[in-house]
Amino acid sequence: MAILERINGPQDLRALGRDELTALCEEIRRYTVDAVQRTGGHVSSSLGATELTVALHRVFESPRDKLVWDTGHQAYVHKILTGRRERFDGLRQLGGVSGFLVRSESEHDQFGAGHAGTSISAAHGMAVARDLKREAHHVVAVIGDGALTAGMAFEGLNNIGHMKARVIVVLNDNGMSISPNVGALSRVFDALRTSEELHRPQVAAVSRLVEALRTARPYRDLRHATETVLHHLPAGDLAEETIRRFTTGLKAILMPNVLFEELGFTYLGPVSGHDLAAVEQVLERARDLRDGPVLVHIQTQKGHGYAPAEEDNEKWHGVSAKGSAAAAAPTYTRVFADAVREVMTADDRVVAITAAMPSGTGLAPLFREMPDRLFDVGICEQHAVTFAAGLATQGIVPIAAIYSTFLQRGFDQVVHDVAIQELPVVFALDRAGIVGDDGRTHQGLFDIAYLRPLPGMVLMAPKDEGELRHMVWTAVRHAAAGRGPIALRYPRGTGVGASLDEPLRELPIGVSETLREGRDVVIIAYGTMALAALEASGRLAADGIDATVVNARFAKPLDAERILALAARTPRILTVEEHAVAGGFGSAVSELLAERGARADVEIVGVPDQWVDHGAQKLWRQRFGLDTEGIAAAVRRRWPQLVRSAVARTGA
Repeated sequence: MAILERINGPQDLRALGRDELTALCEEIRRYTVDAVQRTGGHVSSSLGATELTVALHRVFESPRDKLVWDTGHQAYVHKILTGRRERFDGLRQLGGVSGFLVRSESEHDQFGAGHAGTSISAAHGMAVARDLKREAHHVVAVIGDGALTAGMAFEGLNNIGHMKARVIVVLNDNGMSISPNVGALSRVFDALRTSEELHRPQVAAVSRLVEALRTARPYRDLRHATETVLHHLPAGDLAEETIRRFTTGLKAILMPNVLFEELGFTYLGPVSGHDLAAVEQVLERARDLRDGPVLVHIQTQKGHGYAPAEEDNEKWHGVSAKGSAAAAAPTYTRVFADAVREVMTADDRVVAITAAMPSGTGLAPLFREMPDRLFDVGICEQHAVTFAAGLATQGIVPIAAIYSTFLQRGFDQVVHDVAIQELPVVFALDRAGIVGDDGRTHQGLFDIAYLRPLPGMVLMAPKDEGELRHMVWTAVRHAAAGRGPIALRYPRGTGVGASLDEPLRELPIGVSETLREGRDVVIIAYGTMALAALEASGRLAADGIDATVVNARFAKPLDAERILALAARTPRILTVEEHAVAGGFGSAVSELLAERGARADVEIVGVPDQWVDHGAQKLWRQRFGLDTEGIAAAVRRRWPQLVRSAVARTGA
């Protein structure tokens, strides 16, 4: 790592010769792979963007020039080159370097990012602010072709083109998001790649000529004048249409940039993203163009330079740390997907939808088994929700499998297109609760709060992976009967080893389950916290404290009858949830008790009013008291008299 050790900031890159730069890129790749295998993280995207990142930092002067990275999956090299190399061994660890972009982490991280499709809009705002302040720096948005499928990205392109804002958009086109890209746009890029590969010499020569004509003022004036004259000639419409078809056909052959040109961008490319000199040259051309927005099309290979990642870049998109113990129990994600297979086999009206996450949601095998009933809509959560709503209007039973954090992006559609119309859509919220290493942009800590206020919405969470199976069946039966929308949340990670052999059964909506009877305190837990609460009751029993433990199952509707009866009998209630305290399950219980005039002392254990950064799930649960000892400690702390009473009862 002789060269990399000399790079303490982007300015050091500009002193390197061409041979040193080539060697540096190889050093960066080895360093990235070694580091990520120790810590876990997203490796393939950054490997593919190595030369692009080096070129960006040589051509532009960060932080004066604003480099806005989309998502952050492709930004590890950016972090290494901007003064964070020596801290990179703490990637995604508690207190270490974030796996995404964080403004507070470095002046070179211009915009925080974890969800895809935000960079272009953010860059537009920065460019307008620059112009309002009469400054002269460059603003560059770096976005992958997967993220470009997000509707928000096109909203940004549309507005930049309309305002003719001086923004440079770098399209890092590797043909992938996490899984292979889907949709018509991906076919456009496929055609671009094929055309460029087959006709590279001819296209290069002709495109230079076309670009010269296209950017010349006389050409623009002549085109406008010709269109005006033709419009007023006899049969002018026919002549105009003939010329339009001819020029459109010519563009399709020679100018694979039609989409971006029509949006108002000057298009440069496509250029091989692993030819450092070529990338620098095209970025310099983009930098020096001062007339409106520019789109630079860079073609890269995800995982480039590391053979295992090149061969299976979906697997290497995100990797776990080396030495991670093999899980004895299956993950909640896998159990969910297996349950979906069961219900789809039992009912041919059921379909499943994912937003660019067939692997992440566990549904990838079903795409191969039932291709006509599985739909990947790309990074388009808003479309996924309304697409599901449309299916539901026609008697289909859609399961929209979307991470809790990503469903936030489709919230208006959940409200307007599903809930208001009382449409029977099933929402399966994976990664609900603390997600760990991915950090604050990916924590699933708000779904109870944002879904619970919606009239007619049913919310469920299982205590273990066995109960998850039954909740999938319950949700599908609820939707199939046309009873409105229903959502179930489940965590990231492995289950507890619960039985998965029971026949699927429908759970009664709004009915909880008592796991243990006691007389001193009531612990009502939502989701997987129920098992931690049950274990905590054992710790409390050792202190002589007798606790009732309830597996709530439903946050809406609550099991009001059971909760009110318990409050009347034992007016000390502790609620536990892996969710933000504000607006969560505990809030729902407190609202119920207040509404019914029940007098009970309530303690809510959950995630406090703060952002949760990256770090192991276990460490954050310990910090917030969301584990066995934390729950027991909360009871002792809130009701210390119970401990004294226990001592008196036992005669100790």
